[in-house]
Amino acid sequence: MSENSARNQQPERKSAPRPQYQSASASALPLTPSEDRQWATMAHFGGILGCFPSLVIYLIFKDRGPFTAQESKEALNFTVPPTVVAIVANMLILIPAVSGIFAVVAAAIWVFLTVYSVIAGIKCNRGVPYRYAYNLRLFR
Repeated sequence: MSENSARNQQPERKSAPRPQYQSASASALPLTPSEDRQWATMAHFGGILGCFPSLVIYLIFKDRGPFTAQESKEALNFTVPPTVVAIVANMLILIPAVSGIFAVVAAAIWVFLTVYSVIAGIKCNRGVPYRYAYNLRLFR
């Protein structure tokens, strides 16, 4: 008996039926008022880590809640310039002649961002829109 005929005589394996998956809807549901306030607050508190948390929150939730869109954009506008300056200061720390000066600058920027982000987050958590006193409004 040849090898081909032996293969043809083996019973066929039946694969298990594949489960039917449902896809997510193309448009996400709007945020409830409490979720809207929560994500807006997190956008401000995220300023402690720089501009990236507010950017992510803005990009994900800008179409789902008006308060989140407004406050995450405000937080993003406030945190972008200090984050850029802090990154430059942290790179300049590597230069031995000026490392001490830029270490202090980087720490001062972080303290500045932390204090104002916490103040804004607390106000925002109460449902009050917050406007930073020093804000360039780069994103409209």
